[in-house]
Amino acid sequence: MVTVDRPGRLLIGGTWRSGQDEKTFEIIEPATSEVMATAAVASPADVDAAVRAARGAFEGGAWSEAPASARAKVLYRIAELIRSEADQLATLEARNAGKPIRDARDEVLGAAQCFEYYAGAATRIFGETIPVSAPGLDFTLREPVGVVALIVPWNFPLTIASWKVAPALAAGNAAILKPASYTPLTALELGRIALEAGLPEGVLNVITGPGSTTGNALAGHPGVDKIAFTGETLTGVSILQQAAPNITRVSLELGGKSPNIIFADADLEKAAPAAVNSVFGNAGQDCCARSRAFVHRSIAEEFDQRVAAGARKLTMGDPLDARTEIGPLISMKQRERVQGYIQVGRQEGARLLAGGSAPGGHLAAGSFLEPTVFDRAENGMRIAQEEIFGPVLTIIPFADEDEVLRLVNDTPYGLSGSIWTRDIGRALRMARGVKTGVLSINSSRSVHQEAPFGGYKRSGIGRELGMHALQLYTEVKNVFVSLE
Repeated sequence: MVTVDRPGRLLIGGTWRSGQDEKTFEIIEPATSEVMATAAVASPADVDAAVRAARGAFEGGAWSEAPASARAKVLYRIAELIRSEADQLATLEARNAGKPIRDARDEVLGAAQCFEYYAGAATRIFGETIPVSAPGLDFTLREPVGVVALIVPWNFPLTIASWKVAPALAAGNAAILKPASYTPLTALELGRIALEAGLPEGVLNVITGPGSTTGNALAGHPGVDKIAFTGETLTGVSILQQAAPNITRVSLELGGKSPNIIFADADLEKAAPAAVNSVFGNAGQDCCARSRAFVHRSIAEEFDQRVAAGARKLTMGDPLDARTEIGPLISMKQRERVQGYIQVGRQEGARLLAGGSAPGGHLAAGSFLEPTVFDRAENGMRIAQEEIFGPVLTIIPFADEDEVLRLVNDTPYGLSGSIWTRDIGRALRMARGVKTGVLSINSSRSVHQEAPFGGYKRSGIGRELGMHALQLYTEVKNVFVSLE
């Protein structure tokens, strides 16, 4: 049963326990700024206990050496339990992360779909036979890496936890899941569900606590064989540094400043509303958010006004209200950060077309911020270069393909993006030229369960989702059998 009372515990070795130091921290509901629960702070000793529990479970073989079909049954059962508790989990996610309830429901069902996908994939982890010059048979095996640390962010808590936990378990690994301090509640419920589904004790451990202590202890632990992290780029750099002495394998899905490229022949009836949804969904707290819109000069004014009007029409309100389209930011601290960027945009000379303020009235207690649109911006401005991670769109005009390609690629990031044009040749030229890991043509959909997801440059290392994710959680062993 879903509850907010579980957060005071850590799940280690199949047992719910307090942290050894018995320290806790408060979890704030973004829409009200009130405390909704407390969570345990996992000390370095707790992290070590979780790693030892995972190691024991992995080497015990009950999971890692189980038939793939047996692992698949447990993953299917996890998916069934998530679906059976979808409404409760969605409510918990909406309250904890501040996301509209309709989005939270979609994300919970998406997590169930993820476990279903990797349940099917568990029996499709194949090796290969390789012709070699020596007389013999050469073949490869794919084996689980071992103990994997899965560190997930606060913007899509259950979604991204499922992206990591499901393929890691499908491959036969033992895992330690560390959710973000802002949003640990559904991760803890996932731990409970996994046990109820029949996952052996110790195969999935869930620990909570700040990244600066708990996360660092996990990233630098010599007993961890692989780290998968989603979050802010500088934190990703820190994880690489901490993992380096142990030569721990690391995959990273980091920040983005994704482009939305609108050519003169684009269908504005579709492109403009999509531009609104692609940047203001989840209150702009999305590494795939199309936060830079590059618009051909001949249609710039029309497009800009359409988008500004769309931003003003978005319904902001209580995340549990079915009419709400945009909820609060994750915290007051995050809102202050975004407001600082809005001030920077004004100082840099961009034109503020919509938003820019925190609402009053019944929303004043929460960390709400109006959807904000700047146009007539230049690509060198900070609002066009730095990841704001809030409901702020920066619109930049361009003249031709060569110019927009140069502008789009002039960023340290390369995660996602969209191209809007009716010219298929132009679309394919741009798709080849844009340095980013995921692109959509005449669409804003970045993420598909069945397809690889990840970034170029400072947006990350490795690919999640689809069958590609299994490469992150398996080792390749080559075996040669001599026939001499």
